[in-house]
Order: sequence, then C-alpha cells, then structure tokens
Amino acid sequence: MNKKLDALLSTLNDVKVSVIHDNGPAGPNVVAFIDMPKSMSVAEKLEHAFMKTNSIDSAWYDDPKITKMFGSDGCRSSMVGDMVLIGTDKYKVEPMGWSKLVGDTWEKMS
Repeated sequence: MNKKLDALLSTLNDVKVSVIHDNGPAGPNVVAFIDMPKSMSVAEKLEHAFMKTNSIDSAWYDDPKITKMFGSDGCRSSMVGDMVLIGTDKYKVEPMGWSKLVGDTWEKMS
C-alpha cells in the first residue's frame, strides 16, 4: 500500500490516545500519543498505554510507534497519578487499577 492510503486507513481504524504525566507543582503535561485500534476496549487501551510508556528493556520513548511529546532527552515511565486521555474521557492510574474523571470527581473503575 502507499503512504497516503496507510494514513487514511489509520485515521479510520485507529484512535489517538494521550498519556499525561502528573508532575506535581509543575503541573501535568502530555508526554506521548499512541495510536490504537478503535476495536480495543477502554480497559485494553488503558493497559496498553501504561505498558507502552514504561521502560523495561529499552527507553519507552524510542519506540517508533509512539509520538514523543517532550523536548528533553528522556522521560520517566508512567506511574500512579498519571493519566490517559481517550477521546474526551480522562483516566488516572491508581495503585490498583484505574479511576475515571466524572465531572470534578475521580471515580474508581470496577
């Protein structure tokens, strides 16, 4: 396939998920965009985003499938308190699982 067709199919079949690191007093900032199939469940997208932004065998931001959104040479791995934005829904990494922002309140997901 050609690059234009690949880009069009990606737009139709994928959703861009944002990973946001909570940097305390410095405030939150988007560190990565990850394209994921629309067919994945929300839980699958959350777990995939968390896994893809953790350095295990190599630095996560060296993955060519991730759009790096920071200007420095490196970035920490995702951890408790960080967030993932899927569409207009924001989710926060908890010590066990995830919570969803509903209005002004974080509600634990079951």
